[in-house]
Amino acid sequence: MMKHLLITICLLLSLVPTVSGQKFRAGAAVRVITPDPLLPVSGGIGTPKKATQKNGELYARAMVLEKGNTRIAIVSVDNLGWPAALGNKSRKLVKGIPPENILIGATHTHSGPDAYGFPNEKGESFADLAYLDRCVKLIAEAVNEAVENLEDASLKIAVADAKGKIAYNYYAEQLYDPRCGVIQAIANSGSRKGGAIATLINYAIHPEVIGSGRGILSPDLCGPLYDRIETQAGGVAIFMNGAQGGMVTADNRRENGKEANDWEECKRIGGLLADEALRIVNIAPVQINPDLYCKAQKVEFPVDAEIMRYILQKSPIKNEMSAENRVATQLNLLNVGTAQILTVPGEALPNIGYYVKRHMHTKQPFLFGLTNDAFGYMLTKVDFNSFKRYEYISRTSLGEMTGEIYMEHALKLINESPKPANQN
Repeated sequence: MMKHLLITICLLLSLVPTVSGQKFRAGAAVRVITPDPLLPVSGGIGTPKKATQKNGELYARAMVLEKGNTRIAIVSVDNLGWPAALGNKSRKLVKGIPPENILIGATHTHSGPDAYGFPNEKGESFADLAYLDRCVKLIAEAVNEAVENLEDASLKIAVADAKGKIAYNYYAEQLYDPRCGVIQAIANSGSRKGGAIATLINYAIHPEVIGSGRGILSPDLCGPLYDRIETQAGGVAIFMNGAQGGMVTADNRRENGKEANDWEECKRIGGLLADEALRIVNIAPVQINPDLYCKAQKVEFPVDAEIMRYILQKSPIKNEMSAENRVATQLNLLNVGTAQILTVPGEALPNIGYYVKRHMHTKQPFLFGLTNDAFGYMLTKVDFNSFKRYEYISRTSLGEMTGEIYMEHALKLINESPKPANQN
């Protein structure tokens, strides 16, 4: 009897390292990427506009999640977009995370330095390559520090409508997704036990309250959002955009028909979104030792639009492009606890976002827009060039089939991946 008892105890002890190695952990870190001196800002195609002042700081913000042999990083960069050509340079500098498990997204502020290297009609680009190289290193630093900061954690996850005057669709007022998704990593022990390690907010909106034409460098409404979240909940705040294409923008309309385009309005909208995100997540149950899954898939898009082909060919920021005028990028699907996350390499229109979310195997769907790449607008073929309103977004998309190809690969990723944890 004693012999059997000893054998049982030994077997149980032998399992301890495996069990402890399967604990869920989280870490976060931040780097300031504000250029000094200030650089011209870009809100899209064209020559960047000179900046003479700043409102707030630009950041690279990283959250790393780990369970067992799976480790992923989610990075948010305060910029209009962050091409894979830059993201891949950072991935090479990160230790301990597979490159395909590092998701790098842009907040889409229209008041940051040009990261695309937009060429003018002469083929000249005015992007500051030295600044972009510095950002590449700082992004990698933030991820590496987040790895060093990993600690045992739990999660709170929730998705619900954000209330109040935050966003609307400039083309069709109600055609946008009001849902705000929140993932909050909570420390399990130590001095901040029960406090937030990081709070990720996923919401579809153009941070363009200030815009690119006023000579102001700014994270726009994302800056006040970070400040409010970190003041109220602690830890690091991270903003990941959603399906905000064509044209889901900040609702800075005034009753007199004009718009509020100043830092105070950024504070109002960013603060309100932060308050709503915390309201949504505060009542969520704590998920102990949640599951973690990550899958990556390569996808190619034809570059049919002349203006986009010109940009990709002439820009000094060289994305992966074939001789057949096709551009390659990476899609990711994550299961984080009860949530499922899909990346979008551009600005998907709301109907694409709704369609993909509807097919995800979760009650908590997240879409990370402008992540891993930022290839302009993504429309379905039936929307492409169908309305006068859509002339600009059709012209600045890769082509008619971009949205169709994305949805096909997104559904394939969903169907080939395990379902998130039970949410009952």
